[in-house]
Amino acid sequence: MANQNGTDWRLKGEELGSCNCDWGCPCQFDALPTHGRCEGMGGWLIEEGYFGDTRLDGVRMAMIYWWPGPIHEGEGFAQLIIDEETSEAQREALIELFKGGHGGGYLEIFAAVCPNRPEPIVAPISLEINREARLARLDVPGIMSSDVEPIKTRVTGEEHRVQIALPGGFEFTLAEMGNTTALQVELDAPLKFDHNNCYAQLAHIDWSGDKSL
Repeated sequence: MANQNGTDWRLKGEELGSCNCDWGCPCQFDALPTHGRCEGMGGWLIEEGYFGDTRLDGVRMAMIYWWPGPIHEGEGFAQLIIDEETSEAQREALIELFKGGHGGGYLEIFAAVCPNRPEPIVAPISLEINREARLARLDVPGIMSSDVEPIKTRVTGEEHRVQIALPGGFEFTLAEMGNTTALQVELDAPLKFDHNNCYAQLAHIDWSGDKSL
């Protein structure tokens, strides 16, 4: 079905998210961020996707985020990074898509609360996600990295499995929680931060501009 708000599109794949909040991330529960501000990133491996006539299968991309306070108060920064192996048509499609003008709750909402958007970066992206094992690794040399492992109990060191279910969620409906052992971003402030042992989520995404899907 055509998207009445713009170009028809869909993205299906795996997501890695890391931020400076404690495990669980208060934002997922409509609460204020752990440290008052939000510093984080998202990484996506698109298994199947398209934007109009442009196929996006196999594309890797990432976004670095920063807000001075709670996300819903806006004034955020968002730095889009597109893998260097993409074609020019794919890059143009992703840049246009992440402007948020073609429908899709996640893209619309985050575009609205991130008015500060530096020029997109094209760079090599290494991204591995094993949602079931709660393991992930994202690396963009010289720019950012995130390492995720399962949460482990403080008493025995055994893996502790926790999920967040959000029926009707605009980003995901079910996500595995993990521990971000290291999150580093090395761009100009405010997109420059370093966190350890903080929140992580691993989820399957299925986004589109068609709200009937």
